[in-house]
Amino acid sequence: MFNESGSGGFDHAATLGILARSRPERLKALAEAVLDGMGDIRVITNRTGLVMVPMRDTVENVDFHLGEVLVSEAHIADAAGHVGYGMVTGRDLERAMAMAVVDLHLAMTGSTGDVAGFLVEESAHLRSEDELRMRQVEATRVEMETF
Repeated sequence: MFNESGSGGFDHAATLGILARSRPERLKALAEAVLDGMGDIRVITNRTGLVMVPMRDTVENVDFHLGEVLVSEAHIADAAGHVGYGMVTGRDLERAMAMAVVDLHLAMTGSTGDVAGFLVEESAHLRSEDELRMRQVEATRVEMETF
């Protein structure tokens, strides 16, 4: 997840992953805070739609589509050609746009104090949430003895 050459210690894929899973109210507040200083922004895409969910059958070692999931997507750009992208599960165009605004801000300025701090805090929060979920899953594991 960490890439020393990436913005704020995170590569772009990791940054988008953190933004997509971050707490919506915090993400939207951050987007509002950075939006004022960004100038004119052109909206390329702002829509909801269905995307296929790929999975891998580990026995056969082949990919297949598990089904579809509803997503909200936003794609924006500034006059200099920098782009920002956001995609989140569910019908929340405001959250997808907030993600795109923060991504565009990072493309324009790099990771600065508030945004870098947000990424580090949300990454830590997501790690703790994932660890809790894995402990809950592990608690349901049943050891079966075979004969």
